Amino acid sequence: MKRRDFLKLSGVAAASAFLGRFPSMASAERMSGRRVDFHAHAMLPSYVDGLKRLGIDVVAEEGFPIPQWSEEAHLQFMADAGLDYAVLSMPTPHTYHGDAGLAREVTRAVNEEYAAFCRKHPEKFGFVAALPLPDVEGAIEEFHYATEHLGALGVKVASNSDGVYLGDPRFDSLFAELDKRGALVILHPSPARSLPRESVVTGGVMALYEYPADTTRAVVNLLANRTLEKFPRVRLVVPHCGSFLPYMKSRAGGMFKLLSAMGKMEPVDLEAGMKILWFDLAGDPTPDQMDMLLRITDEEHIVFGSDYPYVLAPIVLQRKKALDEVLAERGLSGKIYAGNAKKLLS
Repeated sequence: MKRRDFLKLSGVAAASAFLGRFPSMASAERMSGRRVDFHAHAMLPSYVDGLKRLGIDVVAEEGFPIPQWSEEAHLQFMADAGLDYAVLSMPTPHTYHGDAGLAREVTRAVNEEYAAFCRKHPEKFGFVAALPLPDVEGAIEEFHYATEHLGALGVKVASNSDGVYLGDPRFDSLFAELDKRGALVILHPSPARSLPRESVVTGGVMALYEYPADTTRAVVNLLANRTLEKFPRVRLVVPHCGSFLPYMKSRAGGMFKLLSAMGKMEPVDLEAGMKILWFDLAGDPTPDQMDMLLRITDEEHIVFGSDYPYVLAPIVLQRKKALDEVLAERGLSGKIYAGNAKKLLS
């Protein structure tokens, strides 16, 4: 039976259980031609309260407070930006602070509330589920629950979870489950466990340097450990214009060959691993950033991201105006905003 016929016969709820998504939120047909934001957050009460339950001091950890957010403001921002749909993900800090049981409770509550919010606006919002990593067993359980019962479009993973980085073999069983489903996985940075915080500007506000640094560290680790080669059906989205990967591709490629020749690591097909990755344009997608990103990927693997509300609406709109001019000049507007988004959500 064709998928289209199955959906007609079974309805939204049954299709959700079968596919792990709510077609009413993001089916390929519904997303056709729609302009999608792949990097956006909602500051829902379950998340704010959950951080308090976990004993996480946001300002101390991130150097930046949780921004103001409201349903009405987010919808207005999308209207002003000409965006039709946003894929929401839980921001940082992540919902783990040493107590696995409590992390599972808080993460479940966050996912339940995200799902309820998206059901309220199915034509405007979808979400990727948070996971209580580094608790792998809990993460696998939450992945299945969120995609099979809550309509999550996929999952969000941190660059590191309590010091355990993506690419660590301890996460292989989770990636095996994600691979079976061809899951959408949105990466979000997290500060490294130990950082120089005194007398160094990068140790103050994580968004200045540590976010792109830790994102890059995680992706290089994924490549070095051949995680993406082992689990090629995982659709991993790297944030912030690829972070430092445009520089690291050449350096890592050379170092991987050297380390392999010295017997310190297995040979790695860096090109093959990089081709699997997707990238969002959250951050500051200037023409220079675009040109650097296109040195490590192609036009088919780039999607738009706003990072709203962490980047204030007026700033996003100003940056987006400049970005739109560049995309229009290069004939990429439809592809970046809609065409690639449709493929990634299909």
